[in-house]
Amino acid sequence: MNRSQKLAPEVNRALFVKNLSFAVTPDELFDLFGKFGPIRQIRQGIANNTKGTAFVVFEDVMDAKAACDKLNGFNFQSRYLVVLYHQPEKMAKAASHAQDLAEREVKLEKLKREHGVE
Repeated sequence: MNRSQKLAPEVNRALFVKNLSFAVTPDELFDLFGKFGPIRQIRQGIANNTKGTAFVVFEDVMDAKAACDKLNGFNFQSRYLVVLYHQPEKMAKAASHAQDLAEREVKLEKLKREHGVE
């Protein structure tokens, strides 16, 4: 693909990677993703709810696109990787939706108590 062709709007330099082994090292990730071009940064999830995930930021969007195209579904350390473009707008929307859901559940419990419903 040459640079004059249009890319999809979600394509960017940052990739979100899921389904990683908890034992994967940063060096192993650099080796795997570095085959597609220079990497600016890799951030691995370390909290209980983010283990097995990482953000990989490439220097060039075309390198990120090649990595996403080739590594999504790739078997790495006996696990099939899920490689997506990082979309902060969708993540923020999902977080606000979760908060809205929690507020609605609190209101529902209050109404159940007021009306004696179990």
